[in-house]
Amino acid sequence: MRHLLKLGLVFWGALMSVTAQAGYAFNFPEPVTPIARETLHMHNLVMVVILILFFAVFAMLIYSFRTHRKDAGYKAATFTGPANRKQWLWTLAPFAALFVIDYGVFGIPAFHAVVLYEDTKTDAELVVKVTGSQWMWQYDFPAEGVSYTSRLVTPREQIDSGAAKGQHYLLEVDNPLVLPVGKKVRFITTSNDVIHSWWVPAFGVKRDAVPGFLREFWATVEKTGTYRGQCSELCGKEHGFMPVVVNVVSQEEFAAWLAGKKQAAAAAAAPAEASTPAPAAAQAEPTPATAKAVVVAKASPQ
Repeated sequence: MRHLLKLGLVFWGALMSVTAQAGYAFNFPEPVTPIARETLHMHNLVMVVILILFFAVFAMLIYSFRTHRKDAGYKAATFTGPANRKQWLWTLAPFAALFVIDYGVFGIPAFHAVVLYEDTKTDAELVVKVTGSQWMWQYDFPAEGVSYTSRLVTPREQIDSGAAKGQHYLLEVDNPLVLPVGKKVRFITTSNDVIHSWWVPAFGVKRDAVPGFLREFWATVEKTGTYRGQCSELCGKEHGFMPVVVNVVSQEEFAAWLAGKKQAAAAAAAPAEASTPAPAAAQAEPTPATAKAVVVAKASPQ
């Protein structure tokens, strides 16, 4: 017994060492959207209830093992089903308790979270279309006429050659998605090739991008900052190199960023329009007098 205790202490010490704690988080990322808060609340509620049930059942097992031992003179019962009120109570009470926990304690908050998650259109102030491609994201703001792509920019030396990893290794892009803080954003996802999945843990949202389908979700980010995620659906050999980066800024900063994107798009479109040849002038419709002169000329003898 002492050897098992020592082994357990050694294992616990190794587990709690600084090295083992690298990249370890005890809880979810800080929730910054209403959906993320609902998800964390539901998770914590479930954990509390199942821990209470676990320790209660475990205590009853230990008590039964110690009390109902054969060497203590206890004889096993011979009944095969409930035979009196006490036995019926011990049979039905756990069933009733689990029924209340499942449909009352868990069911109502879960139903509320699902209804909240699916309400994408009510009071939406901005629409962003997210299109997945192998292996990048395309972001479109349809009402504002802005469209651009977002790709991984982690140097290949860090990926292939064992060079020192950067702070945001495999979670850095050239053009992050920019959103205003405190605004309900309606996202529409789709894909150009295979199934992708747009996921930002701090937002508490994840939605597959399916070719040929438009799927929706929403988020209201309540705190400015940079939030990172990844494609969470296996989509090919570069699946691990398809990060999501979202910069959440104030409304003023978002308006300035949007104006800059519009100017850049207009400047890029201007040379293309200038290099396009003008269409040939349409031939003028002949007037009745001109048509009559042509007919006379063709009828006159040479």
